[in-house]
Amino acid sequence: MRLTSRLTRRQTFASLATAPFFFCTQRSFGRENTSGPNIIFIMADDLGYADLSCYGRPDFDTPHIDRLAREGMRFTQAYANSAVCSATRTALITGRYQYRLPVGLEEPLSGPGVHMGLPPQHPTLPSVLRKSGYETTLIGKWHLGWLPDYGPLQSGYDHFYGFRGGALDYFTHKAGTGVAASDDLWDQDAQVHEAGYLTDLLGNRAVSMLRGYGQSGQTFFLSLHFNAPHWPWEGPGDEAESRRISGLRDYDGGSQKTYANIVKAMDEQVGRVLDVLASTNLAENTIVIFTSDNGGERFSDTWPFTGKKSELLEGGLRIPAIVRWPGRVPSAVSEQVMITMDWLPTLLEAAGAKPDSAYPSDGMSLLSTLTKRAPPTPRKLFWRYHANAQRAFRDGDLKWLKIRDNTFLFNVVDDPLERANLKDRLPDAYRRMVGEYDAWNRTMLPENPDSFSERITGKQWADHYGNAPD
Repeated sequence: MRLTSRLTRRQTFASLATAPFFFCTQRSFGRENTSGPNIIFIMADDLGYADLSCYGRPDFDTPHIDRLAREGMRFTQAYANSAVCSATRTALITGRYQYRLPVGLEEPLSGPGVHMGLPPQHPTLPSVLRKSGYETTLIGKWHLGWLPDYGPLQSGYDHFYGFRGGALDYFTHKAGTGVAASDDLWDQDAQVHEAGYLTDLLGNRAVSMLRGYGQSGQTFFLSLHFNAPHWPWEGPGDEAESRRISGLRDYDGGSQKTYANIVKAMDEQVGRVLDVLASTNLAENTIVIFTSDNGGERFSDTWPFTGKKSELLEGGLRIPAIVRWPGRVPSAVSEQVMITMDWLPTLLEAAGAKPDSAYPSDGMSLLSTLTKRAPPTPRKLFWRYHANAQRAFRDGDLKWLKIRDNTFLFNVVDDPLERANLKDRLPDAYRRMVGEYDAWNRTMLPENPDSFSERITGKQWADHYGNAPD
């Protein structure tokens, strides 16, 4: 491994995280181990609801993630907290609506020039687990602020190997194209150069860390946040495409075949994780979660929903969610409505960890759903999205939706395509939901008119011809 610059002694020590067992024993010294389960949280980036064969993808298979679904619980009504990544990641790590923090108003956080991030003093899922005796690791995407003020090591993780921004090239590991683009691959707080396809590198580090945990016996929380299948559209054999593209958004690239290769490469790494859990005898006491940060992007399959990333239509918010915990979670399909911020109270309860009472979660623990097959609990979930003045509120089977000046009321169980507008047919329900939404919205931070908010325009996507290119 070659470092990009001369390192300080602190950075040199940090870079030794490539020897995970050394770090497990050193960092865990003096830390009381917990009897709770190990936890692996795997998050894909921009994976659509139906982009896995166990959710209906017809043109390729994802056998290893399908195995998780077969051996665990698969949710059919799982939602992301936002239709873009860093806002959802804010909700994941805090267990709260992202609109409670300034960083959560960014849709997504745009670049290092924006001095914004997750406040290090805010309790997080990894920081609370760490206080309970867990060793905590993030491998992959962070996207919640840049050094020196923000980062995984500042917000509860013991170890970090991955990237800080929203996207990077799968081969160069740069946050852009051309010679002036900045490198964005990090080992702890040291910037590093490593050759290889990023999905494979993240899988390699996860396997290495898990082997170390298997030897040390240290209880762990490992977040494996892939960049796949986020643009640019580069599969494992597409290094020539990496040299060709003029921008990471890659509007003139990609295909269904390329997209399939990106997703299948991620699935292979999930398979390696499952194999090492079995070979190190960790599988029986390890919760494995697989999900996505938001709905799908250009080449995603979101059937039976419409809408994509950056839209509050179901396709922009519905995501796959799978949980395997051998002996505790049965093989089942759940219709429980759930959302990203539910993972914090769920995992803390499973670990026997006490949440910070000063920062109560807006989510609901799913542990009874997972381990006791509790019947579905009705939920009230709220969203807003700055671009196109989008608003949404799901209450039971009904969903109120606003896009610019157009408003709708849908039964998203009977009408997942969101075609039959019931607002005139059910006027009392419509008025009630508008009032409830307004009351909830007043409890959140106001929208920041200067925040970045990604949108799809007719200039970019032919099937969005009705949107102005502003």
